[in-house]
Amino acid sequence: MANDHATATNVPVPYSTGDSAITETTIAEMRELAARYPVGRSALLPMLHLVQSVEGRVTPEGIEACADVLGLTGAEVSAVATFYTMYKRRPVGEYHVGVCTNTLCAVMGGDLIFERLKSHLDVGNDETTEDGKITLEHIECNAACDYAPVVTVNWEFFDDMTPQSATQLVDDLREGTEVKSPRGATICSWREAERVLAGFPDGRADEGPTGGKASLAGLRLARERNWTAPNGAAGSSNAAAAAESTVSPEAAAGPRPSDQPGKESQAVNGNDSRKED
Repeated sequence: MANDHATATNVPVPYSTGDSAITETTIAEMRELAARYPVGRSALLPMLHLVQSVEGRVTPEGIEACADVLGLTGAEVSAVATFYTMYKRRPVGEYHVGVCTNTLCAVMGGDLIFERLKSHLDVGNDETTEDGKITLEHIECNAACDYAPVVTVNWEFFDDMTPQSATQLVDDLREGTEVKSPRGATICSWREAERVLAGFPDGRADEGPTGGKASLAGLRLARERNWTAPNGAAGSSNAAAAAESTVSPEAAAGPRPSDQPGKESQAVNGNDSRKED
């Protein structure tokens, strides 16, 4: 497959309507993805991300390309593409901004953030700004409740957000200012992020921290209070000890009020307020 990929030319595929960006190079990469799995159809999810990285959404041409490579029907591919919310049927902006409005983030201020951004950007849910820069969407739980409320940009986390910090975030993105996730990489474009999700790394997986103090608060408390796990199999104890040894003392210290300014006394007043913890 490597040779096919290297020699593929950027020629539109036969089923393109003329404005599709899918080329023979894209088809070669789809075949490369399918070859990574014992059963080729298992590659459909990453292939749809690849389509989005090229087309900016899941297009009819992309669906037919996936179906052709995997020996599926267009209906079978469409069933998958319409089931998962990460696959978009309308064009996405340069940056996809997601605001978690699930229970914890909502009560901590996620709803306020979402309303503020809709007003600030003059868009509704799943709509894109006129300049094509930002697509705004309210999203379900992102498994980051210890940093609620969270906002994501191209699926990179931004923690403990407020309406004000979220507004500044989208302004920076629109102005072309370099933005870095506090627990991840420097923000790239949505299409670039989709290519990574498709299985083509950009070499930045280890850029920036991946964990934070809030996630390790339990470990800090256990150390302070000399808590230990119940006696179990020796193998389990050894594994726990090995895992603990990989955590730095600083990270294990856990969140203090000084780590999260304002969270210790966030009164409910004004348009930029959140309930106290």
